[in-house]
Amino acid sequence: MLFDLIPRPWQPILETHKDLINEIGIELQKRADSGERVLPDKKFVFRALELNPTEVRVVVLGQDPYPNITDAIGLAFSVAPRKSGLPGSLMNIQKEIMTDIGSTSTADGDLSRWSSQGVMLLNRVLTVSAGESASHSNLGWQEITHTIVKHCALNGAIGVLWGNSAKELADLFEPAKLIQGVHPSPLSAHRGFLGSKPFSQVNNLLKSSGHAEIVW
Repeated sequence: MLFDLIPRPWQPILETHKDLINEIGIELQKRADSGERVLPDKKFVFRALELNPTEVRVVVLGQDPYPNITDAIGLAFSVAPRKSGLPGSLMNIQKEIMTDIGSTSTADGDLSRWSSQGVMLLNRVLTVSAGESASHSNLGWQEITHTIVKHCALNGAIGVLWGNSAKELADLFEPAKLIQGVHPSPLSAHRGFLGSKPFSQVNNLLKSSGHAEIVW
């Protein structure tokens, strides 16, 4: 069952959604059996939850996985390491890091380095059909990720919410620990994402509360 793939530390937190998660798993299997390519691979659906609940310092919230086989790896905005050809949203993220911080540890597009520092890279919706963004937005994932984000926020995590889908969870965070803005997609980044300096804002918040800054 799909619930069994959730990392153990998160299972008690999501126990109340066990039936829903398994129902989603059954639906995903039906779609796969009918020829639909469901992304990411099942083993990566809950990859964002490999970060222990007690270690989450920042939640970066996206919409849903990249709708292509190469890029859907279970971490919001991240891709497998590569030398060129990053998705547009990720290119804009890299551009903003360079403008904001002056250097980046993730020029190859692999943001898992952030995860190892306590940054949860979570999408509101955890699966997608290949080639069709937002195609799984009606499966019920939002209820599950709401619970995940609520838990992190109650434990003092900083919320970084980009885009309308992410902003739906803004009220879960203390105002002083909330950074929200435009989605980094090439379709919208010019409307306020570029120049918003979210990375230095996060580090300033961490520093002010006596915590180590993120190496972006």
